[in-house]
Amino acid sequence: MCGRYAAAKDTAALVEEFEAVPSDEAILPPDYNVAPTKKVRIVVDREMEGAPARTVEVGRWGLIPSWAKDPSIGSRMINARAETVAEKPAFRSAFAKRRCLVPADGYYEWYLPTEPDAPRGKGGKPLKQPFYIHPADGSSLPMAGLYEWWRDRTRDDGDPEAWRLTCTVITTDATDELGRIHDRMPMTVARDHWSAWLDPAVGADEAQGLFAPAASLSLEAYPVSTLVNSVRNNGPELLAPLEPDA
Repeated sequence: MCGRYAAAKDTAALVEEFEAVPSDEAILPPDYNVAPTKKVRIVVDREMEGAPARTVEVGRWGLIPSWAKDPSIGSRMINARAETVAEKPAFRSAFAKRRCLVPADGYYEWYLPTEPDAPRGKGGKPLKQPFYIHPADGSSLPMAGLYEWWRDRTRDDGDPEAWRLTCTVITTDATDELGRIHDRMPMTVARDHWSAWLDPAVGADEAQGLFAPAASLSLEAYPVSTLVNSVRNNGPELLAPLEPDA
């Protein structure tokens, strides 16, 4: 799965990289420990003043299907499996016409060591080691995602909180190289395919051929401090490579 990532680039950098315009709410502080239910930036194509436009929006991570009665379901919808995203009731409508990109600097995964001499915690269980995985060239990781608008029926029409924009990240099996760390990884979309991926007129069948595993990019992976385990910790030190004896 992809359950934690870093997104420290400012909105201006994302606007330039994704050739988009920012929405009024697109300004978020750098976040080195993005966790489910947090506010995140997504890139979408939508109509503005009657013309198509690519924008950077802010939603919450954890997709709430439009038909959901309880918004708490979103906390369980942070990832959609590529193998079933076109079929699952929670995702198939969004996959058909509400696709987005979720820009990340990189993402975290936790490796469960099997070596007999691996560090162990209480009860003798091996301690999981967090890794940071990111594009080697410093570009954004354009994770393939879906978004939904959910109407809170307990609020009046004029209430700014009456509608919630939420999103999910699509994942797939990890490659052998990164699969040693974790068996899942995010799907990404190549720059040449961004326009088609974001276009709601492109159907689900064609969309399935537009994304690719994150490993299709040149990625680096290295161990980082267990400080990232707690969502209360948030700063550039979380991205620092772990010293061998740390």
